[in-house]
Amino acid sequence: MIQFFAALQVLGAQVLDYFGDQTDVINRARDERGSVTIEQVLWAVAVITISVIVIGAITTFVRSKSQEIKAP
Repeated sequence: MIQFFAALQVLGAQVLDYFGDQTDVINRARDERGSVTIEQVLWAVAVITISVIVIGAITTFVRSKSQEIKAP
């Protein structure tokens, strides 16, 4: 019976050792959850800026072309 308990203890130690490395990765991922890097912020600002420029150009083009349309 003691051999059985010793085998369970060794098995438990091996399982904890195996999953111990993975739980560190999970805990690190949880610690970084919600954090935004400077690079992500800069990319977001760049995309928004380009979108505003494109929308402004399209709006200006459409308004200039709409003034060229003659009423019948």
